Amino acid sequence: MINYNINKGIGRTVEFRGLKSQYLFIFAGGLLGNLILVMILYMAGTSSYICLFLAVGGASLIVWQTFSMNRKYGEHGLMKIGAKKRHPRYIISRRTVRRLLKFNAKTASV
Repeated sequence: MINYNINKGIGRTVEFRGLKSQYLFIFAGGLLGNLILVMILYMAGTSSYICLFLAVGGASLIVWQTFSMNRKYGEHGLMKIGAKKRHPRYIISRRTVRRLLKFNAKTASV
């Protein structure tokens, strides 16, 4: 039986065969979802060849996409992309330049 190392030390991220941290959860969740979908389709009476094609195609797609995202974005890449989407690209100020430069007497008296 082959023995795989999952954690390589204290304070380091979990890594399994090249997949790091959140990609492991995406990988496992995708394969589990694929399995449940194929089981539901098989119990519903779908042809076994269709179920087999969907199982193999879905699993290979999940493996390919997960490893490509891991290679492209890295360990913290998905979190960086999520944070970048939440920040505005630019700030819009709808005040005129004259109004921005005008001295405000109310705040000056305080």
